[in-house]
Amino acid sequence: MATAKPIVAAEFSYETLEETLDVKPGKARLVIGIPKEEAMQENRISLIPEAVQVLVNNGHQVTVQSKAGEGSKFTDKDYSDAGAKIVSSRAEVFKSAIIIKSAPITECDLPHLQKNQTIISPLHYSLLNKKILEVLLNKKISALGFELIKDDSDSFPIVRSMSEIAGSASMLIAGQHLDSLNNGKGVLLGGISGIPPTKVIIIGAGIVGEYAARAALALGASVKVFDNDIYRLKRLQNHIGHRVWTSVIEPNILSKQIKTCEVAVGALNNTKGRVPVVVTEEMVAQMRPGSVIVDVCIDRGGCFETSEITTHENPTFTKYGVIHYCVPNIASGFARTASQAISNVLSPLLMNIADEGGFEHLLWHDFNLRDAIYLYKGYSTNFHISERFGLKYTDLHLILASKS
Repeated sequence: MATAKPIVAAEFSYETLEETLDVKPGKARLVIGIPKEEAMQENRISLIPEAVQVLVNNGHQVTVQSKAGEGSKFTDKDYSDAGAKIVSSRAEVFKSAIIIKSAPITECDLPHLQKNQTIISPLHYSLLNKKILEVLLNKKISALGFELIKDDSDSFPIVRSMSEIAGSASMLIAGQHLDSLNNGKGVLLGGISGIPPTKVIIIGAGIVGEYAARAALALGASVKVFDNDIYRLKRLQNHIGHRVWTSVIEPNILSKQIKTCEVAVGALNNTKGRVPVVVTEEMVAQMRPGSVIVDVCIDRGGCFETSEITTHENPTFTKYGVIHYCVPNIASGFARTASQAISNVLSPLLMNIADEGGFEHLLWHDFNLRDAIYLYKGYSTNFHISERFGLKYTDLHLILASKS
């Protein structure tokens, strides 16, 4: 019986495959809507007329609700002259594919939202609730938080800008409320020749604390800074270029300094939740009548035990003879400057989205932008938010990789 011979290939063919390149898509045309903010005493607007003009000149459509810019002293004519479409209907603005808000999404916004929209707005962890998140997830909305937008230097430009404004403004606010007309101590913040300078205590050596110290020193005040982070204290001194009195937050030392100061600024920061209370009610009770507390970190709970949230309409209250200023959104009181700062970040971002062919295409290349997204097309992509509200967490990197 003959055995079958194995078949052996006589020839082999090896061919070089063509390299597959990542072909950049063509530019996208963006349709952007800017509604008027109706909640939270928000006076800012996220794109100023000059930024709108750049976008319109590049072929994009921008729809602005009437009077959206009035809090920042921008008129409808300013936006119309820049090429924006002005509408009176809020529902009309929300028909845009990209919605840009200067205040967080509220329950009043939910009926207007469209499926698969992209929303760029502040996040404000303390104001989030599960109902809003569930509606956004059901409508498969992609949401970016102002606080999470990061640049190439690994910093958060909008957060930094708002902190710089709040820090500088805290001294202007304190100076205003020290005067006799506001039942303050009747002293000038800073000082003049022959009179000892006013004493300012700043609790926190982050960006807010640094800019508060800069403003106070520029006015001639005596400044003392407390923080438990030695690196921050060193960095503050290096950035200011001036040897400032500094200390860790030790209760006995802090109590002694608080007792004799004219101004105390709360500038602590805690990204993981509420800031600690480091100034007790007893310490406040020992302060001199007419002194001023500006608790900048009130939006994260406040670091003075006596602090209570106030509004721009009624910004102060007095307790133990001490004036408390506890407005959580200080930057909104300087809305035009704040709007320009936000616009400086968002305008280039929108141009990048368009140049890369759309939001999804930019996400593929920009890893910093991925960190700013907390919701993406029906998925919760921020671990901390998912854990807090009991939502299923999905890694955005895996979502994008599965679609490649």
